[in-house]
Amino acid sequence: MAEDREVLREIWDGQIPICFRLASEEIYTIKHPEPFYLMVPRLTYFPLVTDKVQKHFSNHVKDETVGAEMWIDYDSQPLKWNYPVGLLFDFYGADAQLPWNVTVHFQGFPEDELIHCTNKLAVQSHFMSTVKEASSLKHKAQVVQSMLPKEHKELWQGFEKDKFDQFWGVNKRLMENQGELYFKHIPFRLYQPGESLIQTLVKPVHETGEVVTLKDLLETIVPEKVQEIGANYQLITHGIHPPLDMSLQWMSEHMSYADNFLHIVLLPKD
Repeated sequence: MAEDREVLREIWDGQIPICFRLASEEIYTIKHPEPFYLMVPRLTYFPLVTDKVQKHFSNHVKDETVGAEMWIDYDSQPLKWNYPVGLLFDFYGADAQLPWNVTVHFQGFPEDELIHCTNKLAVQSHFMSTVKEASSLKHKAQVVQSMLPKEHKELWQGFEKDKFDQFWGVNKRLMENQGELYFKHIPFRLYQPGESLIQTLVKPVHETGEVVTLKDLLETIVPEKVQEIGANYQLITHGIHPPLDMSLQWMSEHMSYADNFLHIVLLPKD
């Protein structure tokens, strides 16, 4: 299980400075609102941290849109609230200057690109569903199903309220290997511009007994791009470029997002 607490803490503490600006076409007051700045944890989701953003801009929009579902875009690309903020930044803003400038909207919800998020219960439901999916890959969901409802609550509240010790007090059980050295499969998702998300079954160890590395994974799912990583492509997770010889098992234990998935971005270099 995950034992390098310093790495876990560094991943947990990762933040992105973000500048929120109200879409100019939605401003209905003579005096334009000031931008709203936040340091946003990489592991969180936008709906968990944007209450103050919504309140800040609510006095500058049409009365009938006050209380409407807020959504955010970057460079005209709607940002999916059900993706962790760090993943969204790595995918869309990896080369952007900081703070990351995003645009807030209360009108024109892009029904064909985003799913609705009516309240934080929707975020909780999505988060716990993803945790359970990861658990089923790692150990056939035996651990998460054996946990008490109060443990599920502790896990969620530790995540929602940014409490490292509370979260990891429960999450450490999800990083145990059920008496084995390795997970059954590694929960991961690979994201590439203009292509479908890749998620497939991958074991953390070869039949020979050698550990599966990040390079081994990439050679299985994107073999045509492996040799070009560094020259024509960049691989990113948590804002860093991980070495290709890293053990997938170690990465899963120490570098997964709070939802227990490794979210890896593969981008062409400019």
